[in-house]
Amino acid sequence: MVPFSTLIRTASQEQHTEAETSAFMGDLLGGRLGLEAYVRYTEQLWFVYRALEDEAGRLADDPVAGPFLRPELARTEALERDLAHLRGGRPGRAPLPATAAYAGRITQVRREWPGGYVAHHYTRYLGDLSGGQIIRGTAERIWGFARRGDGVRFYTFEEIANPAAFKREYRARLDAIPVDEPEKQRIVEECRHAFALNTAVFRELGEEFAHGA
Repeated sequence: MVPFSTLIRTASQEQHTEAETSAFMGDLLGGRLGLEAYVRYTEQLWFVYRALEDEAGRLADDPVAGPFLRPELARTEALERDLAHLRGGRPGRAPLPATAAYAGRITQVRREWPGGYVAHHYTRYLGDLSGGQIIRGTAERIWGFARRGDGVRFYTFEEIANPAAFKREYRARLDAIPVDEPEKQRIVEECRHAFALNTAVFRELGEEFAHGA
């Protein structure tokens, strides 16, 4: 049997690559966009992570989702510190339509389907621990944020001393997830859906900053 952590990674690779190579993210990482684009992206993340983390404690005893609820992963407070530095407080505007749809789906599965919640948890937090560090480094270099300071605290996991070991442990939890094969396939499909929702956010941000604002 293929380990579930391998299955979920390989089955969603196409959608993952599409999200990573979006025009908006390419322009942001390439230094072709201004600070405002980074701030707008950070605002969208706040809506997404509030959906992930609000009331998530209710899943603590759930046999499927509970093992993944690690306090050292929580990002909402870090995002609010970043936004206080970047914008003076929480987002002053409503989320983009794609962001609202993304956060809405996370809220739905958080309340109704633990396996679906795990799919979104996986796509977000393991991405933050991996590719998110590239964004942090770029932001520090281009806009002069202090290393791991305000403005990039979202990407700084101060309570995770060894990210590589943490990711191995996370994948072991995926491999041990107590669901049958049909449910695993449903989780994989939700993982693909999560990447598609994320890509839609990038698409709308790209339209907003189409002229390099």
